[in-house]
Amino acid sequence: MSTVTRATLAEQIYSQVGLSRHESADILEHVLEKVAHALEAGDTVKISGFGTFSVRRKGRRTGRNPKTGVEVPILPRSVLVFRPSQLLRAHVNGTAGHMDAGDDE
Repeated sequence: MSTVTRATLAEQIYSQVGLSRHESADILEHVLEKVAHALEAGDTVKISGFGTFSVRRKGRRTGRNPKTGVEVPILPRSVLVFRPSQLLRAHVNGTAGHMDAGDDE
């Protein structure tokens, strides 16, 4: 199994779209920045046929140190949640022919 990196995504854009490597990397960075800024602002990011990124607030709660059993307060925080679309799930499970960008969840 391999890992998909920014560099490999930029290379895919370069080879499939025909822009320069620099322009391809800039486009990828711009898209990732837009997604990150939207999530920082608390917005939901839905990429049709892929999935939905959202931020969920977790309230203050009490946890336990597993070694000592001592109760420890867990402070409120935000967590990033990704919910894959049905199409992506089917693709990962090998039950879809191919991913179409126009399909909804």
